[in-house]
Amino acid sequence: MKISATGGGGFAGLSQHFDIDTETSPAGPALEAALASSGFFTSAENFSSQIGADLGHWTITADDGRRRHSLSFVETGAPPWQDLLDLIRSTA
Repeated sequence: MKISATGGGGFAGLSQHFDIDTETSPAGPALEAALASSGFFTSAENFSSQIGADLGHWTITADDGRRRHSLSFVETGAPPWQDLLDLIRSTA
């Protein structure tokens, strides 16, 4: 599975991008399990409308070869998307 996360904003306004292939990453099984348990592929929610210049805005995209799904959210620290993002950051 291919997973990418792109985000920016926050106080410094920095942009970040992560690309992970779960087939070659040691954390691949954990990432796939986190996606499955969070309901990522079935979530239709996008949380990109919160206001705050100091908040990071992220888009996570996962493609398992059969389906591709993207989810955008504001980095507020709330699970489950923040947990997924933290795992992606620690893996990359």
